[in-house]
Amino acid sequence: MKNLSPQEQLAVLKRASAEIISEQDLLARIELSQKEKRPMRIKLGLDPTAPHIHLGFAVVLRKLRQFQDLGHQVVLLIGDFTARVGDPTGRSETRKVLTPEEIESNARTYRDQFSLILDPEKTEVRFNSEWLLPMSFADILGLTSKYTVAQLLERDDFTKRFKGGIPIGVHELLYPLMQGYDSVALRSDVEMGGTDQKFNNLVGRVLQREYDQLPQIVFLMPILEGLDGVQKMSKSLGNYVGIAEPPNEMFGKLMSIPDGLMRRYFELCTEVDLAEVDRRLAQDHPRDNKFWLGREIISIYHGAAAARAAQDEFVKVFSNKENPTDMAEFVVERELAPEGKIGLARLLIVAGLAPSNKEARRLIEQGAVHWNGVKRTDAGDLELGQGGVLKVGRRFCRITSV
Repeated sequence: MKNLSPQEQLAVLKRASAEIISEQDLLARIELSQKEKRPMRIKLGLDPTAPHIHLGFAVVLRKLRQFQDLGHQVVLLIGDFTARVGDPTGRSETRKVLTPEEIESNARTYRDQFSLILDPEKTEVRFNSEWLLPMSFADILGLTSKYTVAQLLERDDFTKRFKGGIPIGVHELLYPLMQGYDSVALRSDVEMGGTDQKFNNLVGRVLQREYDQLPQIVFLMPILEGLDGVQKMSKSLGNYVGIAEPPNEMFGKLMSIPDGLMRRYFELCTEVDLAEVDRRLAQDHPRDNKFWLGREIISIYHGAAAARAAQDEFVKVFSNKENPTDMAEFVVERELAPEGKIGLARLLIVAGLAPSNKEARRLIEQGAVHWNGVKRTDAGDLELGQGGVLKVGRRFCRITSV
């Protein structure tokens, strides 16, 4: 796609975007890039607070890959310094500060996983401690002089906390300035982010003008709803699909999304032609379309053969009610079941299928637990006999005893 005209590049990049500030500026910057034979620098800032990349975050990464395919330079900015503050976006209280060890561990995971989408050879990775850590107090005063408190309080979450009497740390007020200064240090042409990052990204434009740079284009991507179809995809909410998860796990999760979300997932998570999507959504059975969606997404991260195998396994287990080809195994030691039986809630915990007795009982009472194909709604003793298969939701475990 490197030889596309500026107008053609803009048309490719606009797909599935939420807002570009502004399209005219982006077109002009692409034209300048071609005239100067200099690739644009496309920045994405990452505070390494969540170590696993899911489909929601991949929406932005996939757009970055389009920029790479068009010949531009992607810069992943790991916010190892700003993570010591924590982005207050959407927060109703001060965020827990990460330790240096947590930051480094999460940053390593990001570097390992982004290569599933981006071309590592065309990706520059930087850490904002490079320029923020050496700043003197005089440097910081100079930076803060370029923005006003009134401008910071235009940010919705700050306003709500201020009016509600909820403390706001001065270090949190500095966060947007630090993120904005990252754009100055990197001389970014475009900054990517979700729609929830609009304020921070616009600060970068203001600061670049103050430092006599061309202001970056702010390129915002939609927030992908999670498997519940309501809240944004988030690991902490448990409604996510991780791009590094096994194909079978990804496929099972994708089969659970509401039918009404299929088009949005096609648009934001695949490159399938949307006219074809609309035609098939109108004509074909929702299950067939969901199978198609699952194959398309899994093919991106694991290949077409793995996607087809995941569909076959799903049909085998959930349509034909057969046991999975591969499943975890757990051996119940004699001291756990001295008389050949064990409490069902206790078994879920020791087998790693529930984190607590409360959660185990909730799963049992909700009918999510099956023993050898029979639903169990009683948390009492389970006769192990010769063993069997324990199913909890979409997870299976072969149980044996000694």
